[in-house]
Amino acid sequence: MSEKPYPCNPLVERNDIAGYDPSLLPALHRTDYMKDERLVEMRIFKAVAETGGFTHAALALQLQQPYVSRAISSLEKRLGVSLLRRSTRRLQLTQEGHEYLASCKRILDDIDAAEAQLSRAGQHMSGAIRVTVATSFGMDQIVPLIPGFLERYPRLRVRLSLSDTLADLIGEGFDVAIRMGSLQDSNLVSRKLSHLQRVVTASPSYIARHGMPTVPADLAGHNCLMWEPPMDHLNHWPFVIDGERTSMLINGNFQTSSGVSSVYMCLAGVGITRMAEHMVLPSIRSNMLVPLLTDFQPSDDTAIYALYPRDSSLHPRVRAFIDYVAEKLKRPPWAA
Repeated sequence: MSEKPYPCNPLVERNDIAGYDPSLLPALHRTDYMKDERLVEMRIFKAVAETGGFTHAALALQLQQPYVSRAISSLEKRLGVSLLRRSTRRLQLTQEGHEYLASCKRILDDIDAAEAQLSRAGQHMSGAIRVTVATSFGMDQIVPLIPGFLERYPRLRVRLSLSDTLADLIGEGFDVAIRMGSLQDSNLVSRKLSHLQRVVTASPSYIARHGMPTVPADLAGHNCLMWEPPMDHLNHWPFVIDGERTSMLINGNFQTSSGVSSVYMCLAGVGITRMAEHMVLPSIRSNMLVPLLTDFQPSDDTAIYALYPRDSSLHPRVRAFIDYVAEKLKRPPWAA
């Protein structure tokens, strides 16, 4: 697949840079740079030749101009020839530069065509992907992504299990789990998708009746909303006090396996909860919940991970799903 010619090709066609319009350039920076230094230099040289100068090539490739200049100098030194004639007004290709440019175009066009062919093949992947994710996070953040994923890969099928219990990926036949918190199972591989904080909150009505805790130790005198096993490790709430990380074991009269029900009880004024920010930020912004103990909040509280079995090769369709979710959660929508 050859690239379309530039509307202005100064060195090849006119040997000057007059009339160059960078807005007309294709987005060279979209091409995936190869790790091979030679291919990187080829792409940079091709951009310099086709845009008419180091500055224009840097803009097109979204690189710093000194980096482009150094790459060309390195290329010429390695080849042992001058590819460009430099003057204060213009750059011109030498005879060797013209010959090398033609070779670069053939090589890079072949690479781009091969990658495009593989990309098209990816669109024709078929089969099912079994995914498990926590109920609230799945409904809020993962389900809205699936239509776009299925549009990109129309022959794939997604089988989504929403559950707040920890599934046995291998035993239950899941391809991937999306979970919050650190990896506990050594038989799984983790890939971080996004950062996520847990926030301690209470409703204004609860605070009016019981007061507001100002230090973590105050929680001992408050009704805190608890998790049932196997999620009861979350009943230890982490804090940072005087630079030291510690945790408080909370207690209360309501225990659940569902984050949604805990948030509901918090909104109803039953007690204090510590919940993932995507679940409580909308209520905080509308003043239905009040964040508590923010000065003691750990900065590395938790994150969102994709987990998959260690001993099985990752199928391309599963990798495509993980890549898609990672792309969409790169800038967390709940923090917007």
